[in-house]
Amino acid sequence: MLYSEKELEKRLKAGCALYYFYASDEALVHTAAQKTLKYLNRDDPETTVLDGPTPSVEEIVLAAGTISFFGGKRLVLMPLIRPSTYSDKDLQELCDTLADTENAIFVLTSIIEESYGKLRPGKREQKLIASCEKLGYCVQLNRPTGAALQAMARDWAKEAGADFAPGAEAALLARCGENQFLLKNEVEKLAALANYSTITKEMVSRLGTVTLDADTFDMVKLLTSGQADKAQQKLKTLLALQNEPIMITGALISNYLDLYRVLLGRRSRRGLGDVAKDFGYKGNWNYRLNSTEKTALRFKRAQLEDCLHILQRLDTDLKSSKLDADLLMQKALCELALAGRA
Repeated sequence: MLYSEKELEKRLKAGCALYYFYASDEALVHTAAQKTLKYLNRDDPETTVLDGPTPSVEEIVLAAGTISFFGGKRLVLMPLIRPSTYSDKDLQELCDTLADTENAIFVLTSIIEESYGKLRPGKREQKLIASCEKLGYCVQLNRPTGAALQAMARDWAKEAGADFAPGAEAALLARCGENQFLLKNEVEKLAALANYSTITKEMVSRLGTVTLDADTFDMVKLLTSGQADKAQQKLKTLLALQNEPIMITGALISNYLDLYRVLLGRRSRRGLGDVAKDFGYKGNWNYRLNSTEKTALRFKRAQLEDCLHILQRLDTDLKSSKLDADLLMQKALCELALAGRA
């Protein structure tokens, strides 16, 4: 079953005794669990948090097996439980305990591996899911789309007393990626910078945190558009922020590999979904490869192969040469710019 806020509200009002949220992203299950707890905590129940991937049956029984001193049911939280780490026997006992306990409300969350954009629960994970579906509200949470993340950013800004100028939330998402914890934190910082009024694109560019992968891809786009001087300036900024040269190089290699794979896929008349499957991309690969495709079409295959050879040499030199790492990187950017024009 997929997550629905209306259905969650319905189950809460009906007094459902078990809630199990699972997804590939911790932020998704955390948010759903917090909404559930906000409602359940209105009655101020006795609460026990069983941290760790494998709470024992004994711990669960101790937390939930007796009637609360204050009357009513106890609240037992099991964040980020991992069914795969239980033995078959212990997992069966866990399922039996959840089914037999009458004096508690359980809230469980799990992170499940994603492959090619779909959750792939293992045998034990499937067993716990099937058991919880019979006992209460057990749901899968999917990653929000880019449009949904932008809407969330607007809601967070509104809660903070601010709003976004047109396009500013899209610019923030492009810099932060899909991490909802990071995105919300950045919205709060930008709201303060905007004095709780309008957050502009310029503010996002000036203050917004950006992933190294996104920054290096900006460098690639600058190089391919003939702005090598700006690419060098961006490199200096990354180095000044204490990013390790070897890490910057690794991110550049990843960017150029994306370009190479997308270009080969296009030449072979294979869609981005096929490219993602062939090369094992996970998570929201659609956003990443779509962003790459326009830049990839500016290259010929031989050019990208030359660029990858340049980066391979840079990686080797950084690990073995006595020359200054900053100079090696500046030299490599010049070579990449020339290779892109050849």
